[in-house]
Amino acid sequence: MKIAKLLSSTLFLLLATFVSAQDLKLGKVSIAELEQKTHPKDSAATAAILYKRGNARIEFNETDGFILATDVETRIKIYKKDGYEYANQQVAYYLDGNSREMVTFSDAYTYNLLNGKVEKVKVKSDGFFDEEVNKYRGRKKIAFPNVKEGSIIEYKYTVRTKNIGWMPDWEFQEEIPVNFSQFSTFVPEYYVFNIRQKGYIFPKVLVEKNNKSIMFTEKEREGFYVVQTNFSTSKVDYLETKTTYLLENIPAMKSEDFVNNINNYRASLEQELSMIKYPNAPIKVLSHDWESVAKTIYDLDSFGSELNKTGYFEDDLKPLLANAKTPEEKILIVLNLAKSKVKWNDFMGYGTDKGVRKAYKEGSGNIGDINLMLTAMLRYSGLDANPVLVSTRSNGISIFPNRTAFNYVIAEVETPAGKVLLDASDKFSAPNILPVRTLNWHGRLIRKDGTSEDIDLIPRKNSNDIVFMSYDIAPEGKITGKIRRQCTDYNAFQTRMSLEGVKEEEYLEKLENKNRKIEISDYSRNNVKDILLPTIETYSFAGNDLCEVIGGKIYINPLLFFANEKNPFKQEVREYPVDFGFPFLDKFNVTIKIPEGFTVETLPTPSAINMEDNVGSFKFNIAVNEDVLQLTVVNQINEAIISTEQYDMLKEYYKGLVAKQTEKIVLKRI
Repeated sequence: MKIAKLLSSTLFLLLATFVSAQDLKLGKVSIAELEQKTHPKDSAATAAILYKRGNARIEFNETDGFILATDVETRIKIYKKDGYEYANQQVAYYLDGNSREMVTFSDAYTYNLLNGKVEKVKVKSDGFFDEEVNKYRGRKKIAFPNVKEGSIIEYKYTVRTKNIGWMPDWEFQEEIPVNFSQFSTFVPEYYVFNIRQKGYIFPKVLVEKNNKSIMFTEKEREGFYVVQTNFSTSKVDYLETKTTYLLENIPAMKSEDFVNNINNYRASLEQELSMIKYPNAPIKVLSHDWESVAKTIYDLDSFGSELNKTGYFEDDLKPLLANAKTPEEKILIVLNLAKSKVKWNDFMGYGTDKGVRKAYKEGSGNIGDINLMLTAMLRYSGLDANPVLVSTRSNGISIFPNRTAFNYVIAEVETPAGKVLLDASDKFSAPNILPVRTLNWHGRLIRKDGTSEDIDLIPRKNSNDIVFMSYDIAPEGKITGKIRRQCTDYNAFQTRMSLEGVKEEEYLEKLENKNRKIEISDYSRNNVKDILLPTIETYSFAGNDLCEVIGGKIYINPLLFFANEKNPFKQEVREYPVDFGFPFLDKFNVTIKIPEGFTVETLPTPSAINMEDNVGSFKFNIAVNEDVLQLTVVNQINEAIISTEQYDMLKEYYKGLVAKQTEKIVLKRI
């Protein structure tokens, strides 16, 4: 699959005129807008953004120099009660260092139609809230009063920051329709930004050049006995580029199952500072391609230099390595030590926060602290190890070269058997079994010399979920049996996660309810803590509602509660790739004891379905041997990500799979 094609293919291009923007202003809510009962192009919409406009200016003041000031104004129409959630808005902002931002709300009102006239209610001071999310981020909130079906809300907010390294991201497309969305940037000639447009819908762009100037006030003191202060002014002229992006009539984002991160496909705009060209100074390149991005990150004090620090762990690691002979042995020793010494504090980041020494001493740190320490330990052990920059699934796919494409780091080791990827932040991770949050297409490996290469993060090995089930059917329909379930690799990882911190009684109650109210007894589990072995669960079960007895006949689905009863792929057209996370194999070996006095009347026929290009296969085989039925069912998906071009094939595959798995055996009396 071509990733670039996937993210940049144009389904349609919406043209708009910039003249129409003049009619959209805060405070000009019309009676016609308030009378509107449904959205004209999406009758199912619970709300819609009537217009949204943003201006991001890099402007100069003598106190701070160049700063970034962004104004955003928005008008939202509420159609249905389910749209009331849009009456609560929020703006996230940074609290940390030079990235610190100041956010203010203004012009916030709720509009309703009352006796044929427009009623305007202002948001009072108790409708604004400010909260600290963590030490890095805050959140400004606003709650609109008097919201009803048919209401319109509008507001404006301003964000100011000294950090001009990134323009604010602009999302044209939302989960509700957007009638009009416009974003303008005002950039002095000294700065060059990388501009990335995502999604399937692209805006019309208008570029203007304007002459600007900066006025400086200088003061000079003269004299010896009597000091005088003289003031003078000087002016610097520069060229400013105004770029306006405009889209109209933007459809709502469609929710689909098995989507990695829907923001990967949202019509949106990202801009990152890539070059600084101050007068009479050398050009400073920040990011141009992946090589320069990697070098910029590696040269950070919180990254490359941290990999050279080893004294803090040597006394602990050296004796553990004394008898290790193979790379695999060394990798496990280092991984287990790193896990035991520093626990993840839930903060992301490819760079260290505390620094590896302090994190090791205190026993906690962010992802950068943990996995840069892990990389340093691996190198100390004589292994060829390097850090790999990663963008987590929640952060989006790292398609375009930029420093913010990544928010995470893992370790990679070159061994004679191939590359091994490692992450010490999760107690259940193992060599080449990473936390699912990191399974996001591609990462960027950085070597000591600053060179880099693309690393495929998508697992290629199938994770197995193998169930052995045997059960007896009583003449009155009660079923009793035993189950042994064995999971490997990522299925084992997820099983361990589901068991972590949950009392056995609570876990079994959920399992019983999930599986049609069965009763479970004699439950046991093995290898939960040994991450190199498959997890194994065994238990006995009984159920009174697992089959039907009608007219002296027994009707039963042979897979019982393990059958896929619904096709998860029902859309006629799929807009986004199907992301399973990892390839997998689900296999069921089932033995069924026919009750005394009964025989088979109807049996499902064997079936086999194969997708093209070895994407997947389904096999269903059943046979009778005297009073015993033997069933084998295999569903094998060999690709973690299925492209939209393959969607119709996948949909038909699951249609056939569900049809076969829901076929029933009919037993009749002899």
